[in-house]
Amino acid sequence: MIQLNEKINALGLDIPLSEHVEILREPLRLGAFKLRNRLAIQPMEGCDGTAAGRPGELTRRRYLRFAQSGAGLLWFEAVAIVPEGRANPRQLLVNQEHLDSLKYLVNEIKEISLKECGFVPAIIMQATHSGRYSKPEGIAAYENPERPPCKIITDDEIKLLEEAYGEATRLAILAGFDGIDVKACHGYLCSELLSAFTRPGEYGGSFENRAKLLINGVKAAQANAKPGFTVTSRLNIYDGYTPPNSFGLEENMDEPLRLIDVLHNNLGMDLLNVTMGNPYQNPHVNRPFDHGPYQPPEHPLVGVERMYRLTGQMQQAFPGLAIMASGPSYLRQYGINLVAGAIEQNFCKIVGFGRQAFAYPQFARDALQSGRLEPGQCCIACGKCSQLMRAGSTAGCVVRDSLYREIYERDVKQ
Repeated sequence: MIQLNEKINALGLDIPLSEHVEILREPLRLGAFKLRNRLAIQPMEGCDGTAAGRPGELTRRRYLRFAQSGAGLLWFEAVAIVPEGRANPRQLLVNQEHLDSLKYLVNEIKEISLKECGFVPAIIMQATHSGRYSKPEGIAAYENPERPPCKIITDDEIKLLEEAYGEATRLAILAGFDGIDVKACHGYLCSELLSAFTRPGEYGGSFENRAKLLINGVKAAQANAKPGFTVTSRLNIYDGYTPPNSFGLEENMDEPLRLIDVLHNNLGMDLLNVTMGNPYQNPHVNRPFDHGPYQPPEHPLVGVERMYRLTGQMQQAFPGLAIMASGPSYLRQYGINLVAGAIEQNFCKIVGFGRQAFAYPQFARDALQSGRLEPGQCCIACGKCSQLMRAGSTAGCVVRDSLYREIYERDVKQ
């Protein structure tokens, strides 16, 4: 870690790192349930469901590997709440017809986790509408000259989505999930509405209007929840776009702080998953990389520093809220030192790994048992999992998983 610290210092950055990785073993109480440790798996889509929207064989393969990880929290991938809101033809879809298939998978995850790890992780379902990234027709929150033209969703259509979050919650409970995430990140509909400064009507312009879908979606979810079921959100606190089409500015976090105040203090949300950027437009912001589709405008460690500096502002402003941070995978085997330092210095309460979980599904078990990660199993931030998604294929780690190496050779390199 000496070389890493030297590079951080040379760049003039302040990134929290700690050797005291035993802090990762500490439990965390979240409402009615307790997480066994401070490590989580972020919602990583494999684009591997069936055409109808049920989990496919590769979906099951991925989650049974995650079930053996040892992470205290498994944040299940984005599941569309309406058919027209799917981001790809194989994205999962939550409805009554698919309930049994989701329930079967959740039960399998819990059984495998209990057998292999000795406990059952909390499992949260991410509920989404993909907005302008929906297929086959994009459905945008507002006209944006920096994005391709899309159909603009009407106020009446948005109102129906508020109700859809309530129905998704009812189904998530029946499927055995422990919580639901009203997804508001990465440029999808709920996230894009937060920057709808130029949209007319009751879902644009003022802060209250722009936040209405998220807030009302959370209220609808809470109205359909049962005791012990968590309603949360994965929230972009910084889009990284050109104003005025951006929610959250690096130098001014007033609006994200205001929104979190509503979610936590007014609506009682006790867990929030914080992220930034847009994987379609500026992936270097939330997934710093060494090799990717373009030359990033900053060193990847600058992106890591921003993620934790701004996340830390949120955590320190709301000490009673459990904030889950993102983006540690770039540091490879030192990601757990970043997690430990961030928790130790009160930048967050828990941290989720995304790309690392693709590459190294048992990362949490190794971190918790031996206090280290194997360098030869870690994500190397090569971006090939994202290349698979952009090629319309199924996503996984090309470097560490031979199955996805074959898929990459077939679908991308041809």
